Amino acid sequence: MIAWKTDGKAAVAELLDELLASERFGEKWARHWLDVARYSDSNGFEKDLPREQWAYRDWVIAAINRDMPYDQFLVEQIAGDMLPNRTQDQVIASGFLRNGMVNEEGAIIPEQFRTEGVVDRMDVIGKAAIGLSPQCAQCHTHKFDPITHDEYFGIFAFLNDTYEAQSWVYNSTQLRLLNRLKSGIHSLEEKLKTERPQWRDEMNAWADAQRAASILWTVLDTDKQVLDGGLNHPVEQADHSITILGHRTNFGLLIFEAEPKQTALTGLRLEALRDKDLPFGGPGRSLRGTFAISEISVDVNALGSEEWKPVALGKATADFSLPERLLTDVFSPREDPDKGKIRKLGGADFLTDGDELLGWFPDRGPILRHTESAAVVPFASPLDVPEGSRLRVRVSQVHGGGLDGLENNQLGRVRFSLTHTAAPVAPPYDHAATLAMAKPVAERTADDESALFRAWRLQDSTAAGINAEFAALEKQFPEAETSVLHLEARSPQDHRVTRLLDRGSWDAPKQEVKPHVPAALHPMKSPTATRLDFARWLVARESPLTARVKVNRVWQAVFGSGFVETPEDFGVRAARPEYLELLDWLAVDFMDRKWSLKTLLRIILNSMVYQQSSDASAAMIEMDPSNRLLARGPRFRLEAEILRDLALGAGGLIHQKTGGPGVYPPVPQSVIENNFVKPEYWIAAQGEERYRRSVYLFRKRSMPDPVLSGFDAPYGDLSCARRLRSNSPLSALTSLNEPVFVEAARALAFRVLREAGPTEPARIDLAYRLCTGRTATNAETATIESFLKSQHERIVAGELKPDQIIAGTPSTGVEPNEAAAWIITARVLLNLDETLNKN
Repeated sequence: MIAWKTDGKAAVAELLDELLASERFGEKWARHWLDVARYSDSNGFEKDLPREQWAYRDWVIAAINRDMPYDQFLVEQIAGDMLPNRTQDQVIASGFLRNGMVNEEGAIIPEQFRTEGVVDRMDVIGKAAIGLSPQCAQCHTHKFDPITHDEYFGIFAFLNDTYEAQSWVYNSTQLRLLNRLKSGIHSLEEKLKTERPQWRDEMNAWADAQRAASILWTVLDTDKQVLDGGLNHPVEQADHSITILGHRTNFGLLIFEAEPKQTALTGLRLEALRDKDLPFGGPGRSLRGTFAISEISVDVNALGSEEWKPVALGKATADFSLPERLLTDVFSPREDPDKGKIRKLGGADFLTDGDELLGWFPDRGPILRHTESAAVVPFASPLDVPEGSRLRVRVSQVHGGGLDGLENNQLGRVRFSLTHTAAPVAPPYDHAATLAMAKPVAERTADDESALFRAWRLQDSTAAGINAEFAALEKQFPEAETSVLHLEARSPQDHRVTRLLDRGSWDAPKQEVKPHVPAALHPMKSPTATRLDFARWLVARESPLTARVKVNRVWQAVFGSGFVETPEDFGVRAARPEYLELLDWLAVDFMDRKWSLKTLLRIILNSMVYQQSSDASAAMIEMDPSNRLLARGPRFRLEAEILRDLALGAGGLIHQKTGGPGVYPPVPQSVIENNFVKPEYWIAAQGEERYRRSVYLFRKRSMPDPVLSGFDAPYGDLSCARRLRSNSPLSALTSLNEPVFVEAARALAFRVLREAGPTEPARIDLAYRLCTGRTATNAETATIESFLKSQHERIVAGELKPDQIIAGTPSTGVEPNEAAAWIITARVLLNLDETLNKN
């Protein structure tokens, strides 16, 4: 190991080269950014349900390993979704601003917590990029720094006009397959267009004919939208569709009421619509963006009557239906205890069959499932709803599973319409095409054209052969490996106006505020600025803060404290740095050298100020206890993740696998039982997965890992630009008694006995090198030999039981008493001051 070499600067340079080139470099440095990004694997708040966001964590590690220029690193995270020809990686990067908490408690008002999410994003921008505390101006003009109340909402506006999006993330093999399939589909489309040179005229003529023959629907303007029990607050939109956000409900009854004032009604249409605030754009809220409707019913309340009378319904039809299948094909089953039947999913006829155990489930499969769907419910006889009477539609959804809403099949956005047309049925093509037909040709988007083209070719009997080829390719679409939460710029028709919030309260909007930046900082060049412009403004050469904030945080990681001791706040209340000129020089040099983190680290780690000894006299410590004058090398306790990885590495346990979902570390059963929502999914990893590097541990906000929190790792509730270091008995109890450290001590002992030879001095020397990176002195060797002897005597005397200490670890021929004595010794060595501290 290079760390064991003793030839001064050459060894340091060689070690540094090895470190920067290692794929482990990104894992070691990612924790600093993940703290700032408040990365976690759970949503926080009451339920704190698990989320899939590990693709973002892996992106950070890969970007640091590639030494992605920091300006690009920041831009992709703030606005990667808006970059031209964006890649999957750039969408993943934009998950940065979605790492905050998500409230899924019952009965919450989604808009309140959406607004609080934007406030959280303001905080993370302040801490990560500009080193100011803009949240102080959320309620009033900042008392200290030059940020007005209006300017706060000017920045807020950049982050506010967004969808709360979620996108699939495919692995490299799946991406290659997808590209091949999409290329094949494009080739088939071009082939069909070549064979039918008048295809556009034919398609438009077909669309015109379909529209002329289509049923005339009148959108129902509901005046009551509730979920029975109140766990959700459905909200009607401008187009009279209703969105259901917030709590993810497994079982529910949606109730909608209106006064349609119409006669001779023959049927009802239910449209399940897409919405980019839903998972993958919906139209459902399940883990795949799908939904299931168990039953639909209609009632009428006549003028002056207190009684609701049910309306007899005919057989429902839909634009898409699947053959019957068990709910177990989707997720965990639950049987109805009253009827003793297992729930099933299938076609639209299940909507009106009177059996809630059978539900309509229009899942078209990977990629194709994220489209609009429609079901038509005919009335058995024409229905009159005279003025003053009311119509009620009830949508029952009982095809959810478990896991506190994770296994839901909830509808996300719905709209109802009524018709007078006799015997209404759903058209035999996707509802997306119906919606596209309703638009003038000039207003149709690329997605509209695509939906129309697909519907046209599928309805053309002469295209059966090529349609079979299309279907064969579509059947190969893969299910994505995971997904990522991220921001998505809202389309112009969905533009969200930002208003100044009185006292920062979400429900007290005042005047409109356009996107703009604080006047005290450099001006923004674009008059119609977007979030992408804002991201580029942050890393512009003229920016007085972004490079300094990053350099300061790197210095903090290396020396334990930054030039500015409050890295989250460079404002006027922060102490003036002792070496302000050095901070300025490093910041400019950082930009000059293409924002390279690795180059910045080389400069710092190769400097004389870093390579000083950490030794300090009592007088030096008294004069400068925090080493603000940099008269000695850095000395401080290692971060939680490094301590855990160091112990596992010393014992030879650490698993070298990179990336992937977070693994569940062992925690006391009482910690699991005491959760408000018990995490049934928490099954501690076994085998080598148990010893993954700490950056890959599953991070649950309301249940911090005892090992990491014992050494001051943040919980992920808020952006953390600076870890505070405590010095309490809890830290010692953690490193002496937590399972991972006990298992590491056992592994270290057996490794030493296995690799170092038969003599105690050789064993002690190897153990010291594994724990501290240096050889043991004669005095240390003598002390450890004496300690080993005393522990061996205690074991022989029966004071300690070797089988309890070894605890099933294979001895591989080692005498139990000797192994137990060495395990106790290894435990001590892993807790040496020199092991736990950077010197």
